[in-house]
Amino acid sequence: MPEPVSEAGRPGADSTEPLKGFTIGVTAARRADEFATLLTRRGANVLHAPAIRIIPLSDDTELERVTREIVADPPDISVATTGIGFRGWVEAADGWGLAEELTAALRTTRMLARGPKAKGAIRAADLREEWSPASESSAEVLDHLLAEGVEGVRIAVQLHGATTEWEPIPDFCEVLRCAGAEVIAVPVYRWTPPADQTAMDRMIDLTISGGLDCVSFTSAPAVASMLMRAKETGHIEPLLYALRGRVLAACVGPITAAPLEELSVATSMPGRARLGALARHIADELPRRANRIHADGHNLSVRGSCVVVDGEVKQLPPASMALMRALARQPGRVVSRENLLAALPGCGDDTHAVETAIARLRSSLGTPKAIQTVVKRGYRLALDPAECVDNAGDRP
Repeated sequence: MPEPVSEAGRPGADSTEPLKGFTIGVTAARRADEFATLLTRRGANVLHAPAIRIIPLSDDTELERVTREIVADPPDISVATTGIGFRGWVEAADGWGLAEELTAALRTTRMLARGPKAKGAIRAADLREEWSPASESSAEVLDHLLAEGVEGVRIAVQLHGATTEWEPIPDFCEVLRCAGAEVIAVPVYRWTPPADQTAMDRMIDLTISGGLDCVSFTSAPAVASMLMRAKETGHIEPLLYALRGRVLAACVGPITAAPLEELSVATSMPGRARLGALARHIADELPRRANRIHADGHNLSVRGSCVVVDGEVKQLPPASMALMRALARQPGRVVSRENLLAALPGCGDDTHAVETAIARLRSSLGTPKAIQTVVKRGYRLALDPAECVDNAGDRP
C-alpha cells in the first residue's frame, strides 16, 4: 500500500504554507508568541488561550519553606525533572539568599536528571548528575529507583506543576511513598488557571463545535488546566469526544500527552520534544489527516473555520460552516432539511431558512453545483462518479 502523500506534496498545493486554512489552538503560557509564529509562517490561523498562569517562584512561600528544609537536612537523592524548573529553583533560592546553601546541600545528594534539559540545568549550577535515562521518561527514572530499593530513603522530587487528577508527577511521588520512601515534593514551576478564563472557554467551545482543527499542548499542566476548566463548565465529555475524533491533540512529548492518553485520547507528537519539532510535526500531520471531497469536478476540504476549494481558502460565516460540516460528515449522503435546520443556530422551525442558507453557502463556495438538491429529501454533496462507487448506498 503506498504511503499517504501530504497535501503539501499534491499538485497545486502550496508547499510553503502547508497549514493554509487550518486553525490551531495554542495553550502555551511560555514562548507562545514564538510558537504561534512558527505556525503562522506555515499558513495557519492561530487562536491563543493560555491555559495556565505561572506563579513567580520568588513569591512562592511553599517553595521557600521546602528549600530551607532541604538546606537544613539534605535528602539522600534529588530528582530534577525539568531544566526550566531546576534553574528557576536555584534563581529563586538566590533571591532568598540561599543559593550557595542549596547547591552545597544538593552536592551531598545523589542527583538524577530526567532528561538532557534537566541535566544541563544541573551542570549549569556546578553540580553533577549520577544518572539520566536516554528516554527522557519519568517512568524510567521511577523504575531505576524502585530497582535499587527506596525503603527508608529520603528523596526530593522537583514537581512539574500543581497537583491535579491529571498531573503525572504526583503518581510518581505516590509510588515512591508506597515503596517506603520519604518523599519531599519540591513545588517548582507551580501554576494556577488564568484569572480570566474567557479565552479558554472559547477554545473549548470551538474544539467541541469543530471550529478548530488542532489543539496544541506544550506542558502537562496546560492539559490539566484545560480539562479542569471543561469539567467545571460541564463540557468535559463533549471536549474529550472532539479530541478523540476530528480535532487533533498535538503534544510536545509523552509527558505532556500522558493526561490525555489516560483518558483514551490518541495524541500525536514529534520525535523530539521541542517547539520547532512540534510545529513541523503539525504541518505534516494536519494535511495528511485533512478530508478531501471530490464534488462536481472540484476538490473540497472542510476545515475548522473555512473550506478549501481547489487550493483556495474560502472563509465562510458560522451558519455556512455549520451546514458544510453537516453535509461533509458523510459525503454523498442525503441530509434532511430538518437535520440541517438543527445545525443552524437560532432558526427555530423555519425550514425555509435552510434554503436561504444553502443558497448563501453555494455562493460562498463559488461551486453551486457541488451541493445537490434532492427533491423532497434534502441536500447532499454531489460526489464525482469515482467517489460515488463507495457511496452507492446513499443514493435516493
